[in-house]
Order: sequence, then C-alpha cells, then structure tokens
Amino acid sequence: MINVFEPRLSVKDKISVLKTLNKNNISGTSPTVTEFEEACAEKFGRKYGITVSNGSVALDVAFQMLDLDEDDEVILPSFAIISCLSAVLRTKAKPIFCDVDEKTWNMSFENVKAKITKKTKAVLIVHLYGLTADAIKISNYCLENNIFLVEDAAEAHGQIIENKKCGSFGQISTMSFYANKHVTTGEGGIILTDSDKFYQQARLIRNLDFDNSKRFQHDNLYWNYRLGGIQAALGLSQLKNIDSVISEKIDQGKYYTQLLGSLNKYIQLPPVSFNDIQNHYWVYGLVINQDGIRSSIVSELEENGIQTRPFFWPLHLQPAFKENKNFYKDTLPISEKIGRNGFYIPIGKHINKNDQKFISNKLIEIISNFN
Repeated sequence: MINVFEPRLSVKDKISVLKTLNKNNISGTSPTVTEFEEACAEKFGRKYGITVSNGSVALDVAFQMLDLDEDDEVILPSFAIISCLSAVLRTKAKPIFCDVDEKTWNMSFENVKAKITKKTKAVLIVHLYGLTADAIKISNYCLENNIFLVEDAAEAHGQIIENKKCGSFGQISTMSFYANKHVTTGEGGIILTDSDKFYQQARLIRNLDFDNSKRFQHDNLYWNYRLGGIQAALGLSQLKNIDSVISEKIDQGKYYTQLLGSLNKYIQLPPVSFNDIQNHYWVYGLVINQDGIRSSIVSELEENGIQTRPFFWPLHLQPAFKENKNFYKDTLPISEKIGRNGFYIPIGKHINKNDQKFISNKLIEIISNFN
C-alpha cells in the first residue's frame, strides 16, 4: 500500500532525540523545550512561542485567553478540522461559519466580511492544504475594527504571504506538529504571539496554573498541556530541514499537476499558485466535478494499493449537531461540494516519481471509466 503520508524522520532527527535522552532532558521543563520554543518563534516571526501537547490544545488555549461569552460571535470557515469548532464552543461563544474560495479551498476576505455583525468578537483564519487564507486583508480589517484574530497555521509551516510569515498574522497564532506536518514532534503544537499578556497567560494555562512564587497554590483550575523534551528535540532537528521539505513537496505537487492535466474536465486540481502565493502542497487534493462517484473512485484506488483520505467534512454539517436544528441553517455550497467530492492522494518523501506515475495512471484509468 502506498500511504497518503509517512513521517519524515532523518538520521539527524534520531541523533537529536538520543542526545536529549542521554542528558535526561525528557520532561516538559527540559531546556530543550525552551530552545525549541525560541527557535519556532524566530522561524515564524514572533516574539514568543509556547509549546503544548498538540495543535487542538493550542487552539483551546488560544480561545480560553479571549474571555468570550455567549453573546459573542466567532467567524470561522466551515471547511476545517473539528478542533477549530470545538475550541470556539468551549468558550460558549457562537460559531458563525463562512464559506471558502472555490479555487483555493481557503477563506477569502469577502467570505469573512459577509458574516461580520456587531456581535463579532473574533475571527479564526485557517490556512488549508498548502495555500492560505486571505490573511492580509482579513488581519487588517480585524485590526481596524477591534476584532480579535486567531490564526491556525497548522498546515502552513513555512508559508509566506507578501513577505509575512504564516503564524505571525494573529494576535494569537497556533500550529500543530502532528506526524503529517512539515515539522513534526509526533504529537505536539505551539502558540505563537507577540503579546506579553498572552505569553504569560498561556504558560499558566498549559501548566496547571503553576506559579513558582506560590508553588502548589492555584488561582485557576487549568490543565497539564506540556510538551516533553524528547518531542522538542525531534522538533528542533525537524525545524532545520523545513525549507528542503517544502521544496520537495512543491516539486512533487507540480509533477502531479503535469501528470494529471488530462483530467481537468473531470477533476479540479489544486492551483500551483494563487495571487503570487506558491502552493506548498501539504496535501495533494482533488475535487471530482461529478457528485456521487468519489467512494467508487477511492475504493478502486485502494484496491490498487493507493491510499487516499477524504477532505474535511463541513463543520456546520457535523453529525454531532444533527439533533440541534437551530445550530446552523445556512448552506455553504463550496464547503459542501468539496466535502462531498474531495480527496487527496499520497505525497511526501516516501514516494518517488515512479510512484507518482503509477498513482496518476491508475487515477486516469479509473476516471475514464466514469466518463
């Protein structure tokens, strides 16, 4: 089976972990964790980095710091991972979903502005699948209108918009270091900010409200969300290699587009670039133009030893809310279409050009049988 992804672990990564083990620097208080936080902050253009146990937790901590209540609204894309919605709902604020751009599958400024009301307290921008949200316009609007901006850059490590790094747009930005990310710690995440207040608060939230000046006396019931030293050691090594990882994936994405060009009438291919932003191909996504045939296509690919993954299912249609008829009544046609018809195919260092040719030829053969 050709897997959709496999973790990219080098000899240098393993040596970095072994060095940390040999020094017994394995806990969340390890100096290796601090070193990794500082390296991430520098790499992604922020003053502070606060590591946590995963990307979902990073979003939770971000929204816990915003002091939202049930009268406040938070705008976020419906086409996103469930963690985005969960983080908003745990604050008791009301999620307001916006659609995404048909070409990039990301939030546009127009998508967001159409949902702004007097109750809008925050916007969550999410960069997806290798391209980006319209972060410049959205962040400028939020700044001008006193709206909090949280940025989920889990899938945008190393991505840049007009010389500004993803991970530096939000008052609070978050990343995941899950095994399929450009930088991985296996499991892990980080909160990025320039705010002294948010930095101090995030450190308390992720560490049980421990204050060394009054140890074991707690003003708040917080959590243990710490990242360990072993994971940080892996992350430090991975971070040094991020540019070559992105370069390789760009080459692979462009090669897929070349191989699959004949399918343009039947499948939407991801753009190589959009508004001068180079696609980093965190995944290589495809959207079938015809409804109702995705399951048959991916089943045949699986039978030929090619693993796939479906696109995110829209948040406003999640089964968890099917009993709540008032949860969200709007239709979001692009999110719904790509949720029904989208999937992605293997990409990463574990495959070579011959694998890409095999995958592409099988896909062309299967699609031709439906047309």
